[in-house]
Amino acid sequence: MSDLLSIQTIDCRQDDAREVLDRLRVKLSPRGNMVSEAGRLRTIELFGEPLSPQQVVERICEDVRTGGLDTVLDYTEKLDGKNLTAETLRVSPAEFEAAHAAADPEYLATIRRIRANVTEFQQAVLTEDVSLVRENGDARIELRQRYLPLQRVGICVPGGAAAYPSTLLMTAVPAQTAGVKELVVVVPPTEFGGYNTDILAACHELGITEVYRMGGAQAVAAIAYGVPGIRRVDKIVGPGNLFVALAKRHVFGDVDIDSIAGPSEVIVLADETARPDFVASDLISQAEHSPGSGVLITWHEPLIEAVRQELTRQLSLLPRGDLARMSLLDYGALILAKDVAEAAELTDLMAPEHLHISTAEPDRMLEHVQNAGAIFLGHHTPVAVGDYVAGPSHVLPTGGTARFANGLCANDFLKRSSVIWYNEAALAAGADDLRLMAAKEGLTAHSGSVDIRLQK
Repeated sequence: MSDLLSIQTIDCRQDDAREVLDRLRVKLSPRGNMVSEAGRLRTIELFGEPLSPQQVVERICEDVRTGGLDTVLDYTEKLDGKNLTAETLRVSPAEFEAAHAAADPEYLATIRRIRANVTEFQQAVLTEDVSLVRENGDARIELRQRYLPLQRVGICVPGGAAAYPSTLLMTAVPAQTAGVKELVVVVPPTEFGGYNTDILAACHELGITEVYRMGGAQAVAAIAYGVPGIRRVDKIVGPGNLFVALAKRHVFGDVDIDSIAGPSEVIVLADETARPDFVASDLISQAEHSPGSGVLITWHEPLIEAVRQELTRQLSLLPRGDLARMSLLDYGALILAKDVAEAAELTDLMAPEHLHISTAEPDRMLEHVQNAGAIFLGHHTPVAVGDYVAGPSHVLPTGGTARFANGLCANDFLKRSSVIWYNEAALAAGADDLRLMAAKEGLTAHSGSVDIRLQK
């Protein structure tokens, strides 16, 4: 086959392989300090000076924090080309009802089935209160860990290049399962976003009534700080472009966030039993997010070229093939490991968002891998089932953060408090230990708060 895809190939038998891998890892994490020439000219036009994406986000967020709703509307006009008002910014009840009435019945039925799948899984993992009682004679201590849902959560739904009702489901349903009462959705004012009937119909089906046509950093800032007509939220979740990710990082501390997401990514860990056409389709499925990364790690050398040929063939047949091709050239790789152990080591080093173990015995391979946001086992479990229908949320850690971060779930919408009760006998029994620790730290009022209660 001619004109094979020139995706990066890394042979771990070569001395510079780890350096090449390190460069790939850095590319998958948003740094916020690089800007294209077109981006530089655009920032000069808007701000009067060239700014990096990080600087753009800081400027927008601070402008919204001080300028409120008028600033949000101004940026919406400048960046999205939409002249909205306070009334048209929010989707009206009539628009929800019209979208739902016009929706394909099978689409609505699919939404309901997926919602049931997600709810079933999220309920199964939902944390419950924990109680512990300690008794020793007359002394009694009662300890509890109490979990309550957050009151108000903001959800970012992308809408630039495509409509993403799946993102709405994978964020809103876990929050609803946790008991969150107020969900605020922000979605760009585009044909794929705030004017998309599929998105609005899905919101109506899920009982979401507060949706605003705004995107980018200005939307994140608006719901993080609150502006006239929009109350601030407690937490912001959901993916977005680089500017959304950097804005979430900027407002963290004023609100909680789920993660700072980079490009979508998959590592396929494959042996000689993996079909090259299956593997290629997995790599392309994440690359078509554009940006998106697809990486093959195998110790079976013939698979490398077989997958390259399949990538070339399949990319030529897909509507978004050109976008996926660019992503694979920028963020993809075919990696030949020395053996199974090195393949597992490299996977943990990359700590991918999605890991597809396409081997003869995937459960055995799973025992050797720790770092991944979501793991898909076997030749017939593509990442797409996790993206759409399985039940765990598809909002996952990217850019190597799966070393320490977790995928979104219902528990992320709970806040916990410890609840402590001592009777007088229990306080007396623990008083000496408390006094000693207070003395070591020089905090005499701590021990004094105990002594005053034990005076006879």
